Amino acid sequence: MKAAALVAALAVLRGAAAQGVNVDVAARHLQPGELVVITFDAPPASDRPVVVRAFNRAITPFVDEDGKLRALVGIDLDVKPGTYRVTIRGAGIDVHRDLTVEPKTFRTRRLTVDPDFVTPPASVAERITQEAALLESTWRSSAPERFWSAGFVRPVKEPANSAFGTRSIFNGLPRNAHGGADFLSATGTPVLAPNAGRVVVARELYFSGNTVIVDHGLGAFSMLAHLSSIDVRESELVERAAIVGRVGATGRVTGPHLHWAMRINGSRVDPLSVLDLLGTP
Repeated sequence: MKAAALVAALAVLRGAAAQGVNVDVAARHLQPGELVVITFDAPPASDRPVVVRAFNRAITPFVDEDGKLRALVGIDLDVKPGTYRVTIRGAGIDVHRDLTVEPKTFRTRRLTVDPDFVTPPASVAERITQEAALLESTWRSSAPERFWSAGFVRPVKEPANSAFGTRSIFNGLPRNAHGGADFLSATGTPVLAPNAGRVVVARELYFSGNTVIVDHGLGAFSMLAHLSSIDVRESELVERAAIVGRVGATGRVTGPHLHWAMRINGSRVDPLSVLDLLGTP
């Protein structure tokens, strides 16, 4: 984990050492859309697995290179400010403390666009429903093993130009919050896999155009959208920084760019927070 991320080593689980377990928590901020990395000592070998529970989700920790156990906890975009219980149980460990999520104000943008851009025609309603079901099924079907070991990398070199969580209002109608980061890259720019994993979606979708979703394992996914071309196949294993496609303007967009979204154990998180905590310098 990057040293810079440790500036947010929080004492929300203070007291765990009294039970023989040293626990550290790292995050950029304790706010909606952020990744939280919980690190604790690996217990002696046991038949009972260790499970971390946070935000009503069971999270499987992994053993990192330093021998520590780490669990990736996402604070979803829609999590309300407040205090939430985090527990670590199994193999003789029973730790529970509170995690306090602070409020965050996301930017709102108002745009006037062609009405057809806002309201899809009735002829594609069934397709949209089927693709939404495909994505929901995908987020619930992560591999039980971790495919990656090295740090995450940027899929393109350009900086993000559209903020995660932005709320858009098109022609006076509010839309869903922006669940990723956009990168203003030229058409044809190679798009790299942010980390190793299995390609679980590689097809054209109505809203996101040519789309690649990589399952990194243990609940971590990268979605790379609006591609001009797709260079991988579903079920294919890819290495970190492998080219999975090219930047384009397919789907419901107004110009070429890369949309990179991440899910961490069911939560929508800013991919830039993943780079800050788990990225390669």
